[in-house]
Amino acid sequence: MTALGAILAQLLHVALVVLAAPIVVGVIRWLKARMMGRIGASPLQPWRDLAKLLRKRPVLAENASWISRGAPYVAVGAAVAAIALVPSFARGMALAPLADLVLIAGLLAVGRVAIALTGLDVGTAFGGLGAARELSFAALAEPALILAALCFAILAGTTSLDVIAATFQENSVGLRVSLVLALISLCAVAVAENARIPVDNPATHLELTMVHEAMILEASGRHLALWEAASALRLTLWLALIAAVFVPFGTAPSGFAPLGWIAGLVAWVVKMGVLCLALASFESAIAKMRVFRVPEFLGIAMLLGLLGAILLFVSTRLA
Repeated sequence: MTALGAILAQLLHVALVVLAAPIVVGVIRWLKARMMGRIGASPLQPWRDLAKLLRKRPVLAENASWISRGAPYVAVGAAVAAIALVPSFARGMALAPLADLVLIAGLLAVGRVAIALTGLDVGTAFGGLGAARELSFAALAEPALILAALCFAILAGTTSLDVIAATFQENSVGLRVSLVLALISLCAVAVAENARIPVDNPATHLELTMVHEAMILEASGRHLALWEAASALRLTLWLALIAAVFVPFGTAPSGFAPLGWIAGLVAWVVKMGVLCLALASFESAIAKMRVFRVPEFLGIAMLLGLLGAILLFVSTRLA
């Protein structure tokens, strides 16, 4: 029954997150619109857009190769595989032994490479510009993510996300300055990875400031729907990752527990709603920074992660 429960929890988790990802994007857009005094589109609008795009055949450039045809599917597959490893309403799912932060970072890198290759494939100026910026930012974002994972590994003794979430939920680590530094670093990386303000503005198509949008300007129809779905899945993944590590309350423990799963589902929805509100408030309160300031922004995130790891290492050695 334990193995069956783990498989069932895994299937429900994947279905939940895949269905919720476009709604998360819609909720953030709706909250930002309300904060600006506008009515805003329905939170379900991203699902309607995806359904409309999926019915359309993609139009490809004459010199497009198999990369432009296959990269959207690779990006969505990598995003689904990564998000299947991040717990939502319960721990101990079937893929929990594989839920390693380093593996999740690798899957995110696969999606990043896929979209960068798509931007370079056709040979347009904007695609190359966006791909160059994306990979340049990743060179600083990935070390910051690894340093934050190192902070968690020092406390939990492993980089397994399931074990880290269980350790933090038991409150055995206490309040630490190093965890605050790791949280700030992780949030900065999440903003950069999802092309959100202040690194990029997902609501604009200004040529000289685009990063993510520049790489998919040539996408249309079904391929554009897949890119939008991958973007929504990555955003939901980062919010779920922050919730699993830093706000682990309410998550059901391992084992088949339907009532615990329902309570965990309610807690996960509340946590995701609060994080969506926080992100919408943050983006509404600040402006997009210049592209040349983004390396400084990510460099600070990397230094904060390094400082948190050093503080944890020294404190655990002295203890």
